[in-house]
Amino acid sequence: MGSKTLILGVGNYLQTDDGVSVHTLEYLSSNEMIPAHIQVVDGGTCGLDLLQYLEGVENLILVDAVHAGKKPGTIIRMEGDRIPAYLAMKMSPHDIGLPDLLATAKLRDIFPARVVVVGIEPESVQFGVGLSETIAGKIPEFAEAIRKEAIP
Repeated sequence: MGSKTLILGVGNYLQTDDGVSVHTLEYLSSNEMIPAHIQVVDGGTCGLDLLQYLEGVENLILVDAVHAGKKPGTIIRMEGDRIPAYLAMKMSPHDIGLPDLLATAKLRDIFPARVVVVGIEPESVQFGVGLSETIAGKIPEFAEAIRKEAIP
């Protein structure tokens, strides 16, 4: 099996494209794209409550809508030194929770050896359930990008 991998989706399901992680994790599951030994968690907007899931994780893949000023639907990958820039860009209800989660993981010495953000530029983060047509159409490609990170 190798190192323990966690795919952690974050975002607000009630803010259209900010809920992209929920829809993508469902797609990964229903299409059996991720082996059973890889843990997949819909973290929503939970913040520090997610710390328990980081225990023993060596490979963390964060899945989120990422506001990077790109064309909506653009898939964005960040690793290493680019992660703090991603955290600085956060503009949603899980803004505070995710930076705190990663900082606390470092303090508790459970920070994963590898952290990758696989995100997608949202078209809309207005209140509402469901994805914009642009983002909904990108789910298969987005899911494949996540799968490639989880299964190198």
